[in-house]
Amino acid sequence: MVGQRFLEALAERGLTARHRVVVLCEEPRPAYDRVRLTSYFSGRSPEELSLTEAGFMARHGIELHLGDPAESVDREARTVTARSGLRLSYDTLVLATGSYPFVPPVPGRDAEGCFVYRTIEDLLAIEEYAGRHATTGAVVGGGLLGLEAAGALKGLGLTSHIVEFAPRLMPVQVDEGGGAALLRTVEGMGLAVHTGVSTQEVLTGEDGRVRGMKLSDGGELAADLVVFSAGVRPRDQLARDCGLPVGERGGIAVDESCRTEDPHVYAIGECALAGDGRVYGLVAPGYEMAETVASALAAEEAPLAFTGADTSTKLKLLGVDVASFGDAHGATGDCLDVVYANSRTGVYKKLVVSADGTLLGGVLVGDAEAYGTLRPLTGSVPPVDPEQLVLPAGAGAAAPLGPGALPDSAVICSCHNVSKGSIREAVTAHSCTTVPEVKKCTKAGTGCGSCVKALGQLVTAELEAGGVEVDKGLCRCFDRTRQELYEIVLALGVTSYRELLDGHGREEARRGEGCEVCKPVVASLIASLAPAVGASGYVLDGEQAALQDTNDHFLANLQKNGSYSVVPRIPGGEITPEKLIVIGGIARDFGLYTKITGGQRIDMFGARVEQLPVIWSRLVDAGFESGHAYGKSLRTVKSCVGSTWCRYGVQDSVRMAIDLELRYRGLRSPHKLKSAVSGCARECAEAQSKDFGVIATSSGWNLYVGGNGGATPRHADLLAKDLSDAELVRLIDRFLMFYIRTAEPLERTASWLERIDGGLAHVQDVVVHDSLGICGQLESLMAAHIAHYRDEWAETLDDPERLARFVSFVNAPDAPDPTVRFVPERDQIKPELPLLSIGGRRPEASLEGSARV
Repeated sequence: MVGQRFLEALAERGLTARHRVVVLCEEPRPAYDRVRLTSYFSGRSPEELSLTEAGFMARHGIELHLGDPAESVDREARTVTARSGLRLSYDTLVLATGSYPFVPPVPGRDAEGCFVYRTIEDLLAIEEYAGRHATTGAVVGGGLLGLEAAGALKGLGLTSHIVEFAPRLMPVQVDEGGGAALLRTVEGMGLAVHTGVSTQEVLTGEDGRVRGMKLSDGGELAADLVVFSAGVRPRDQLARDCGLPVGERGGIAVDESCRTEDPHVYAIGECALAGDGRVYGLVAPGYEMAETVASALAAEEAPLAFTGADTSTKLKLLGVDVASFGDAHGATGDCLDVVYANSRTGVYKKLVVSADGTLLGGVLVGDAEAYGTLRPLTGSVPPVDPEQLVLPAGAGAAAPLGPGALPDSAVICSCHNVSKGSIREAVTAHSCTTVPEVKKCTKAGTGCGSCVKALGQLVTAELEAGGVEVDKGLCRCFDRTRQELYEIVLALGVTSYRELLDGHGREEARRGEGCEVCKPVVASLIASLAPAVGASGYVLDGEQAALQDTNDHFLANLQKNGSYSVVPRIPGGEITPEKLIVIGGIARDFGLYTKITGGQRIDMFGARVEQLPVIWSRLVDAGFESGHAYGKSLRTVKSCVGSTWCRYGVQDSVRMAIDLELRYRGLRSPHKLKSAVSGCARECAEAQSKDFGVIATSSGWNLYVGGNGGATPRHADLLAKDLSDAELVRLIDRFLMFYIRTAEPLERTASWLERIDGGLAHVQDVVVHDSLGICGQLESLMAAHIAHYRDEWAETLDDPERLARFVSFVNAPDAPDPTVRFVPERDQIKPELPLLSIGGRRPEASLEGSARV
């Protein structure tokens, strides 16, 4: 990670354009995100973990040698020899060799079934071995990676143990109270924790494989797999071998410029012993070192210096928020502790303050919401009493501190060392008006992501301070947001656009005709809340018909030549031969083009508007219903074949996909909804690219939200894991209704999740923990939708008045539109597209491969 950041820093300064840059890499893949390494076991692929933008190396002329690490350095000749025998000369050598896992020197540590937890290859090996030989796993080490490793083993279906020599988990980051809170939460997840003991021996069976562990207290653990995660050591052997000074406990000695004793050799990241005598194992200090060396090589007038770094940390381990910052353990003389603890909820907060009230540091477990504000305030006296900063809402806490409480020098993004002043400058000097624009300009929020909420608050505050009047209204007709209109419709039982516009629109818009922005939005709101407010759920009844988007007007997708496509629902992608024959017969009889969609359905193109009811009638008679391909609503829930057929499947994904699709069919929302269910971690249904996706585990289901494919792909985030069927459905109910309640018009869940204050953490608090106390209402609204669902095609067929709208010409209802024409292609049809005519002449040829002019 640090090496990749160094390359980016070189490129940003134009150095790659003027110099030859060669990278020797031990691993078989380019740089990837080790911070999120464990997400591989949640379905994220190695490619998705990559930190190297496609084409980056080629674009900047960087020579990358994978799987070919440096073996020796000849400082006198200034050459490096790689494992392959490749010998390279250098003017400047930068060592970014990182660290290696420390394995305690206990008997049996090299037995089959023992692993370390450091690289993607390590994870692949653990996954393969666990699937063939293990049912119980033990992790040696209860630190950051140890807890993640234990969670990964649990996700693989193994009974998991954690063995930690210290008296508490995460001894470096949290104090005794924080460790106790973390212990209760971890044990509540079904993980067995053994603290205050060490591993004395790894026991093996006659076949040489791991069968257990002997502990220092005399006890034994039965285990088929052991993961060592007992810390790391700097990889400084190259430096030792070539005579560079290293620290007593390891680490290549460097100065403030990250330069070694040799002026031509630098060291950055976990292999370096900084001038303050510390080896930094976090990514943020490594990034600072990378910038420092790039600054020195660019001969900048004011080169950067690395004199030490903030070691504050905010993580989500096993689903638990854990953060520490500053003097978390209270090592400063005469300091005082301010503590809030709630063992019932698993929340522990401690602030360390000096006698004059200066905030020195803190520990947060279970609730790290305030981390983004507290960390920058370290070293100053907060504007409110520290007691107010740890109390939960409703227990006497002061209003949350906003961006105005932070000085410009406060570092908001510790990963990239971006200050509040730099963020303000991005808004004022570089005209950034959104969080994504500020991210691109400053890199803030592109590391661990813990600062994104504070980033959004700062952008908003700066815009307002600059006198930028941001009209938050929906359109020229309403000065309310979509969310506010949702609350009005729900609270007052509004059932029509006219009632909402005249009662709650802008004064000048009342009694007017409205606009094309708000009409479909209000139509969607009323459709979403129809059962709750007493409105008709049929979108083409009365006034509602005039408000709908183009496709909703005829309950089918309008195509480029004026014809329509018909997509019946095929829940979970499962279909009988008889139903396949029905679809084939309809397509044949009406001459329709057929295509299997990416959502595991069959799309029939080329229907004229007057043919739609006839086609629907045959489909409904065969047991089909509308697939809502035309609406801003649930489209499909894809599935793999799951445990019923696949030898890797651990749950019945098809059954779950069908249940979910039938539950949420017809649910109107701000934008279309797509879902998928995968029967195992191999993720064949691509659930993590969906608005809500489900992946089976040996213990239940993992729920992911906010994914998106298309032009702006986004990997979904894990909302909750190891859920039962009932828990999964309940959380999806809540998530969907909360999204419908708070999203902007035409906002997919991916964009919504990135925009909403607090992001994923806030959504988890609301949906999983019911922090707002609204989950009962969300579930009730979903239950009302399910109870009142009616198939729109069937409802149309049952009503002659509704059928009357499905004609090409009102004054000639039986006449087809003569402009809707087709030509043959690959044994099917395609739209005939006329050439542009000149002077009103009728075109004589079609726009095929070659046309007559």
